[in-house]
Amino acid sequence: MERWVYQLEQELKKPLPGIDAQLRMAPEMRRPVNSDRPLRDGGVMILVYPRGGLWHTVFIKRTEYDGIHSGQVSFPGGIYEDHDVTLVNTALRETREETGLPVSAVTVIGLLTPLHIPVSNVNVHTYVGRVEYRPEFRHNPAEVQYLIEESLDELLNEEHHKTGIMSALGRDIRFPYFDIQGNHIWGATAMILSEFLEVVKNSNK
Repeated sequence: MERWVYQLEQELKKPLPGIDAQLRMAPEMRRPVNSDRPLRDGGVMILVYPRGGLWHTVFIKRTEYDGIHSGQVSFPGGIYEDHDVTLVNTALRETREETGLPVSAVTVIGLLTPLHIPVSNVNVHTYVGRVEYRPEFRHNPAEVQYLIEESLDELLNEEHHKTGIMSALGRDIRFPYFDIQGNHIWGATAMILSEFLEVVKNSNK
């Protein structure tokens, strides 16, 4: 297992799959940029850790609130704050706040291609962090309904890659999503995950 993490880290140093891999999981029509919102930066974290002999990652199911991303499944993360100083600190801070995982437990091994989310006008910077053990997560119920742990093997399984229909912008729009334990992972998170899984596949060669 240690060898694979090394291979993943090396793969993250190479030219990334980029926007082409992200767009494979983009909705049929992405929403226009919301000019009423200022352009902001955010940092999110893809954690990889061993569990039951397989590498896993974790998602958060957000609480319901009056906002664009209410109730959605995403990676731990959030908006940059001045005291973070760097975006990687944003990702680490938000991971700690949302999952209870100490910052000291995470070794950051790479960075994916930034992704702009038009509807919230946020540039998302995604970091990949390695944890040497299966964490004892304690999610923050004020922000997170529950956590979803899934193996990378299952995420790569194309049986979980599906397409749905939703109403948006006055029409029905087809959108690809990952069906994971009954949860729909779609939109920006699915696009980020798509690029990450391409890196994972390359590291397994």
